[in-house]
Amino acid sequence: MPLDALLDPQGKAVTSGLHNIGLNDLQNVRIGKHITIEVSASSESEAQKVVDEACKKLLANPVMEYYTFKLYQQN
Repeated sequence: MPLDALLDPQGKAVTSGLHNIGLNDLQNVRIGKHITIEVSASSESEAQKVVDEACKKLLANPVMEYYTFKLYQQN
């Protein structure tokens, strides 16, 4: 997601569009990206470490974005 301090032009455009169709109770829309990754790891902590490293090194730009992630165990 873009950092809160940065202007989000896409979010502003969507907020305006929502207001144009009568959805005036919706404010401060922020547009981000969603990435799905399949991880092979021997433990949950190892998977968290690998995903965090991928985010820090490549997937997120910490100057402009922040990230969160959730792990889901596949059966």
